Amino acid sequence: MPMDANAPIEVTAMAWVPRGARGQVRDLRVRWALEEAGLSYRTRLIDKRNQPEGDSAQPWAQVPVYREGDITMFECGAIALHIAEKSEALLPRDPVRRATAITWLFAALNSIDPMQQCLTFARFMGAGQDWADGVRGAVIPALEGRLARLSQRLGDKEWLDGRFTVGDLMMVATLRTPPKGSLAMPDNLAAYIERGEARPAFQAAMAAHMADFLPDEESVTA
Repeated sequence: MPMDANAPIEVTAMAWVPRGARGQVRDLRVRWALEEAGLSYRTRLIDKRNQPEGDSAQPWAQVPVYREGDITMFECGAIALHIAEKSEALLPRDPVRRATAITWLFAALNSIDPMQQCLTFARFMGAGQDWADGVRGAVIPALEGRLARLSQRLGDKEWLDGRFTVGDLMMVATLRTPPKGSLAMPDNLAAYIERGEARPAFQAAMAAHMADFLPDEESVTA
């Protein structure tokens, strides 16, 4: 669905981040869920260059924040689950498959994402420092072990439980975070990421996400 300035759902997003971070800021995950569910939304842009406090609803001054009437939420996983509750395209009504989809959503955020965030932190904050090499040396083998097990579980299936769900959305969004070549990604997981990124809803979300970034010389004033 195209963004709609009058839509009842509002998502905060960054007006500017360094170019290397564009396409990874986590409002993208929320936009993707909204696109899959066929829900229109509007964005409110935060420019941390002159609004360092961000949105007061987000304790860590990050994005996204999701607003829908009296509902205000932060944390992309919680928001994605809330959106999925509105759409069988993301969350099956069958209780067994529903439970599986929710389990995979949390697996992405709890079992994969923290280690990937350690690598991201080491990459951007520890360049040329010994501690960063230590982080990579400890985390990469552990993470590659988890990826190998995830690869075994996926096997030759298109999606983790046979059909696309919010669990796949969050897992693909998480797996695509590391720079290409930084991990030994099993072939079937690489193809899994490509299938997720090829979905029309992902493509629409990415286009909207990228379109909201200001040129480097422009800024949003608080």
